[in-house]
Parts: sequence; structure tokens; C-alpha cells
Amino acid sequence: MHALPPQVQRQRLESAAAAAATTGLDALLVTPSPDYRYLLGYDAPPLERLTCLVIRPGERPTLVLPHLEEPLARHQLGTLADEIDLVPWEETDDPFARVGSLLAGAGKVGVQDQMWATFVFRLGRALPRAELGVASMVLAPLRRRKSAEEIELLRAAAVAADEVMDAITAEQLSGRTEADVAAEVRRRLVEAGHEGADWAIVASGPNAASPHHEPGERVIQAGDSIVLDIGGSRAGYASDTTRTAFVGEPPAEFAALFAVLREAQAAACDAIRPGIPARDLDRVAREIITAAGYGPMFTHRLGHGIGLETHEEPYLVESNADRLQVGDVFSIEPGIYVGGRWGARIEDIAICTDSGGERLNQSSRELRIVS
Repeated sequence: MHALPPQVQRQRLESAAAAAATTGLDALLVTPSPDYRYLLGYDAPPLERLTCLVIRPGERPTLVLPHLEEPLARHQLGTLADEIDLVPWEETDDPFARVGSLLAGAGKVGVQDQMWATFVFRLGRALPRAELGVASMVLAPLRRRKSAEEIELLRAAAVAADEVMDAITAEQLSGRTEADVAAEVRRRLVEAGHEGADWAIVASGPNAASPHHEPGERVIQAGDSIVLDIGGSRAGYASDTTRTAFVGEPPAEFAALFAVLREAQAAACDAIRPGIPARDLDRVAREIITAAGYGPMFTHRLGHGIGLETHEEPYLVESNADRLQVGDVFSIEPGIYVGGRWGARIEDIAICTDSGGERLNQSSRELRIVS
């Protein structure tokens, strides 16, 4: 359960119902997921038994859930449980029919994007007259613009991740396996207050040219570049940061590559402002990298939104013309990858504010020389 005031969930439920009405939806169906957590404030177990939040404009929210899950739900919802109709079902009941009876006559229904396919099909059969669509048309815009309380939680997560990054790069890394360093990163993130360390990319030497390398038994050695991409969840909100290290003095060729990368990352952060198309930020960084001759080696988008999930809207990619809004929070993470040799990436989480951009990550972006 994330640490936000109870009234936040009430406001979110009301906003979701109002937005559903505005977009012509008769209902939203949300199963355990980040959307569910956004609306109700707790993680329900994703079971084969149907748990489904039903939101209808002008009606009280209804939570259809297994009887055995009702005590947990009431405990987690707290006072919010008094404002939601809980409909528990027994093991021999048909929960899909329960939902169908609530929505008799519904024309358009939005289903949560990450709902299991088996649930979608069974709900479709229970709602034969309804047109099913995606709930993200309503929920994604609500989740995208972060409140002041959410930003403070994201800031705290970023501070904790910065502390771990500084600590790990202050140690001797040569002679250790990638997997060993990654395990220490995960342990340190939990010690820094994260509920979970969802990933710890430690990519050394030629492995650093693989943006999503899985740490293995390769031993880090002199002359390696090391891409360290770490993050997890703290108080329900995600952290995500990347820094690049080098074992020993880097050769001039790598130093030149890294200087271009730093320039591109800084320029993209400086270009953040309300109203700029997401793709234009990608272009700012990509044009600098391309002009220096590394264009084909920047193989992914510039960044992604972050919040309850590590990857959510907005996405900073050439195909996205959506304009940034105040309250958008996203990564700025250009990378340059030279196959078979080395790679480098710098990643900060940034906020779009009234006056431009603010980076949540404050640790040094310089190349970290390690032993």
C-alpha cells in the first residue's frame, strides 16, 4: 500500500468515473494491477479467482471479489470501504455473471489493459451487448500527471537510488562477477527503504553494449566500461537511474564517446518544458549523438514515464507527438553501444514543471572511474 492520504483514493475514483462519462464509457472494469492500486491504494493478489473493481458514472464503486479476500480488502481499504459496495462471491458462484448483472444494458465498457485474457473473454460473454475497449483511454491520462504528493514519493525513491549508486561505485568492482555486484545493489536498495529491487543491470565490457543485459558470471576486469542501471519500488513508487563506470583510466576513444553522451543527456534535460512534443526531446539528444557519428549506436527511445510502474506514459520516442504537460515524470536516458566492445548510458528521472524541467536524480553524471 502506498503512502498517500486516504482522500486521494476518493478523488481518483471520482475522477475516473467522471472521465469515463466524458469519453462515453458506461463502466470501467479494473482487476488487480497498477491501475487497481492507483484507484484503491493497495495491491490485491492477482488470483485466478476474479477480483474486479466496477466504476460507473453516477454510481458508487463496486468491488466484486472472492469471499476469502473480503477481510483483506476491508483492512487495506480502511475508511474507503464504507464508500464502496463490496460484493463477495462464494467458490461455487459465477463472478462474471455478477459483473454482468451490474452492467445490464451497458453499451461501452473499458477493461483494464493488463487484465488476463481469460477474464476478458468471460466478461465479454457475460456482457453480450457491450462493446469492450481499453480502460487506458481514461486511466492513463489520470495517472500520467503526477500530484505533488506523488512527486515527493518519486523524489524520495530517486534519492535512495542515488545513495546506492554512489555507494556501489565507491567500491572495488574488478575481480567480482556482474551477478555478485547486482546482488549487492538489490540488497542496498532494500536497505535504503525500497520494498523491492526490481532489477539491477550490471553490464561490463562487451556486455555493456546490450542495453538490457542480464548480469551473469562474467568477471569485471581492467579496461571494462560498466553500465549500472538500478531501480525498484519505494512506498509504491518507482526509482530508475543509470550511471556508467570504467575500470581504470579510459582510453581517449571511450572518453570522447562519453563526452558526447553527457552533452546529449544534458541538452535533452535542458529542453524539457510544457508543450514540447515528446518526440522533440528524443530528437534533441539523437541529433547530438548522430552528428558525432554514433547515431546507429543509440538503439532505443530516449525515455519513458515512471510512477507506480517503471514504464508508463509518456514515452519519449520519435513516433510520439503528444505534448508534455506539467506533472509528467519521465526518464532521460540516451545510450551509445559499440557491439563487442563497450557501452555507456546516463539516466535521470525528470519532472516537467511550469518553468521547465527538474531532475530528481542528483548524483554525479561524470564517468565513474573505479578499481
